[in-house]
Amino acid sequence: MPQNYSTIIRSTFDLIQEQIGKSPQGLRFDETGTVLNTGEGIAVVDGLPTVKADELLAFPHGVMGMAYNLDEKEVGVILLDEGEAIQAGDEVRRTRRVLDLPVGEQLLGRVLDPLGRPLDDKGPIYSRTRLPVERPAPPIMHRAKVETPLQTGIKTIDALIPIGRGQRELILGDRQTGKTAIAVDTIINQRDKDVICIYCAIGKQNAAIAKVIADLEGAGAMDYSIVVSASADTPAGIQFVAPYAATSIGEYFMERGRDVLVVYDDLTWHARAYRQLALLLRRPPGREAYPGDIFYIHARLLERATPLKEEHGGGSLTAFPIIETQSQNMSAFIPTNLISITDGQIYLSPQLFQRDILPAIDIGLSVSRVGGAAQLPYYRHLSKNLKLSYSQFQELEIFSRFSARMDESSRKIIERGRRVREVIKQPQYSPMTVTEQVAELLAVNEGVLDDIALDDIPEAKRMIRAAANRELERVAGRIERGEHLQDEDREQLLRVAKEATDSLIHREKKEADYAAD
Repeated sequence: MPQNYSTIIRSTFDLIQEQIGKSPQGLRFDETGTVLNTGEGIAVVDGLPTVKADELLAFPHGVMGMAYNLDEKEVGVILLDEGEAIQAGDEVRRTRRVLDLPVGEQLLGRVLDPLGRPLDDKGPIYSRTRLPVERPAPPIMHRAKVETPLQTGIKTIDALIPIGRGQRELILGDRQTGKTAIAVDTIINQRDKDVICIYCAIGKQNAAIAKVIADLEGAGAMDYSIVVSASADTPAGIQFVAPYAATSIGEYFMERGRDVLVVYDDLTWHARAYRQLALLLRRPPGREAYPGDIFYIHARLLERATPLKEEHGGGSLTAFPIIETQSQNMSAFIPTNLISITDGQIYLSPQLFQRDILPAIDIGLSVSRVGGAAQLPYYRHLSKNLKLSYSQFQELEIFSRFSARMDESSRKIIERGRRVREVIKQPQYSPMTVTEQVAELLAVNEGVLDDIALDDIPEAKRMIRAAANRELERVAGRIERGEHLQDEDREQLLRVAKEATDSLIHREKKEADYAAD
């Protein structure tokens, strides 16, 4: 070979070696597969022999999917975007990362989807921290006892069905009975209480989600709230991962010592979305066509709600899952699953709703299994007598319909019970302070309102609240600090309630005397 040829070859190889050395990346192996077929929200892929469970997969046209079924010869994928453009034969690539989303203080006041993409008009979300959507629940040894109350601002709940921070309290009832209203009122009541609130909408109409956001903004609650939206027109895969994404956002704050409330509205549609995906991926159906692991997908979600010990962050995550029942059937598959997973339930009765007894909470069917330990002491004193007298009233009221004559003691129980029912009524978007609630409940429990006509009870309640805020500042501080009230404190509460309602009693006596004349 002539010398000039060898020189050219050497210089060519030297140039190639120099360019390879300047290259920022070395060789990288890509593992690809091929789409075999697609369905409503799913795809079946051939290849990808080393793909991991829950790994993100990249499809053409920017569509992302999550590996879910790892079968011997194919991979079942849940699509996280609209998949109409995906066709058989398209190439699929591994990303070698699991589904995650941005977390942090930057999300406060924002509306986003479960993948962390903003849905409002406030620009992109910049966050250096990302967390996986699926995370293991905190170990038992990292958990603390439920000891701090989560005040909802709703008399019936705070007094009779108390909830603690870190608890899981199910809200269930038929359609249009006020389930979302209770959750929204609770979020509004967390203003100035240092609680981060996350509202996760699953399978709801866009108009309903927009109304909740407008209500929160109108009450100034979006400053400490985050909305994760997976509306009814989003793919089933997005609806499936939505509650896990909302929980990961909450865990970021919990692990930094903050208290968090997460509302899942509602898990009925989450279960239906998962049933659709499981049937299309040919998972064996069970009761009501739900797959066998439907209990597990909700259990692993709600097990992430807990208070943490101080050495592990000291925060808490309270869960409010919402479930829609059909024809008051609490024993259906999904409701019984959630009742057994959670620490109690708030049941809303359509009969009470139709009678305009709002919030339509059925006290007899509602329970809180761990919240009593976190309840403020004076509430416990009130709730014992209140629950007993109200239960007696409900039984007597039913029997009184069949008998025109009643003895005096039964008549007094019914009259007191009717006033208790008027007192526990509360309009939406009107959360009450602890002092206002205690003053009203003590007044009705001790008979202060017995001589006031039922039609005048709303005005009496307003007078008692105003007087309590004006005159009971010292007692209010003691109640909110969780101190036991002394006899003189109780007497002061009763005195303020009596003085506030004296004008109503005198007015009614005058009207009665005038009618007699």
